[in-house]
Amino acid sequence: MEVPFLDLSAQHRPLRKEIDAAIAEVIDANAFAGGPFVEKFEEDFARFCQAKFCVAMGSGTEAIWLPLLAMGIGAGDEVVTVSSTFIATAEAITYTGAKPVFVDIDPVTYTLDPKLLEAAITPRTAAIIPVHLFGQTADMDPIRKIAAKHGLPVIEDACQAHGAEYHGRPAGTLGEVGCFSFYPGKNLGAFGEGGAAVTNDAELALKMKTLRDHGQTKKYHHQLVGWNCRMDGIQGAVLRIKLRHLRDGNSARRRNAQTYNALLQGAVPTPAEAAYAKHVYHIYAIRAANREDLMRVLAERKIGCGIHYPVPLHLQEAYHSLGYREGAFPVAERCAKEFLSLPMFPELTESQIQYTAETVLNALRTADSSAELAKA
Repeated sequence: MEVPFLDLSAQHRPLRKEIDAAIAEVIDANAFAGGPFVEKFEEDFARFCQAKFCVAMGSGTEAIWLPLLAMGIGAGDEVVTVSSTFIATAEAITYTGAKPVFVDIDPVTYTLDPKLLEAAITPRTAAIIPVHLFGQTADMDPIRKIAAKHGLPVIEDACQAHGAEYHGRPAGTLGEVGCFSFYPGKNLGAFGEGGAAVTNDAELALKMKTLRDHGQTKKYHHQLVGWNCRMDGIQGAVLRIKLRHLRDGNSARRRNAQTYNALLQGAVPTPAEAAYAKHVYHIYAIRAANREDLMRVLAERKIGCGIHYPVPLHLQEAYHSLGYREGAFPVAERCAKEFLSLPMFPELTESQIQYTAETVLNALRTADSSAELAKA
């Protein structure tokens, strides 16, 4: 049996006729850069997130960057976030001129540890960006409480958390603004790059819309120095169709995760769903001390897998200048050495999950037997 890490073809096949018709409609209307198809998606996604406003953009990275710019964050400022995330979170901070300040993650949820947050706040701190990693929200109430105490905005990096919930509230509406990526492999993926920010703040939404279109308030009238961060019309049309299936897709991911959990229980640390959360399992990451050996066995059995993320941001060469050293964030560093992402997508079959889990269990038993022989 072959088990791909991700199978986008399985997702697109039943939607192909509808998607082809939507793309043809964009072509016939010549509405390629922004325009009505993007506006309709913004309305739909805002409604899905239970937010008043959605500002669609060209990527998830831009969806983090523009809110920071719109809030006036720049040179001399600091923004607190986690080291255990994709580099886009920190890049967005850096490209405002501000400095990312990292904190460690909770060892169970793998999201920002609220107990460590206040110690990272200084007089220069301008915002906090918790990351909803792998499809589970950070513990937002204590984070919001600390942010309010210091008068700081909270920007949610919800790029992996489309449809996730915190105490029944949708991800993206738990702070001042929520940021999403529609990279093809996401729970809601475009046919290329795409992103969006959602907010209930009308002024912030207007400023982000202005910044994403070269700072224009109307054509050739530039109120601000902006950038080209518009979403393509084709992406808006495709995302509208795929959004209609997101809840069902997330439910399938949750069922798949429950099956994995039952099969792997007690053998390896599996993703834990926090009491406050509705996890949508963008990534299903176990932890394995013998990760490389396990990956080799999975590859031999034609099972796809991945690592998210092998080097935490504070140890990346790109951020060497910040002065962090190994040992600064022990939980993030240990997870980086142990995370192993197993196949996870809505169309994954029960037999594929069973085959994957059995392969993991057999590999672990073999490793344990070898270790016992080495001790003898």
